[in-house]
Amino acid sequence: MSEIPGDLKFLKSHEWARVEDNGIVRVGISDHAQGQLGDLVYVELPEIGASVQAGTGVAVVESVKAASDIYSPVSGEIVEVNELLNDKPETINEDAFGEGWIFAVRISDRGELDELLDADAYAEQIENEDH
Repeated sequence: MSEIPGDLKFLKSHEWARVEDNGIVRVGISDHAQGQLGDLVYVELPEIGASVQAGTGVAVVESVKAASDIYSPVSGEIVEVNELLNDKPETINEDAFGEGWIFAVRISDRGELDELLDADAYAEQIENEDH
């Protein structure tokens, strides 16, 4: 299993959030999640400018096995989507915590970040799932 970057926060549903200096929160799915899904074949990206609520589905990833909703870890406005995934959804499989990000949100309530799991708590959760 790959290292979980310490600067990330997580939802229990395996989405990660990386807070950038400008108040933008970049979102993707964990390496664990992409491993569970298998080879990704399609990503449905959210609309730029859409308003999202924490914990609601905003994107979909489809693999050869299943389709899975991607939830926003925070509320705010979608300001960027990873267009690369339209042509190369497998980027998530190859680099889940980096180039495989899915969308970015301008966060409306930074307090929501405190509700998310830190890297250690997330690592413990997936360890418990695997047993």
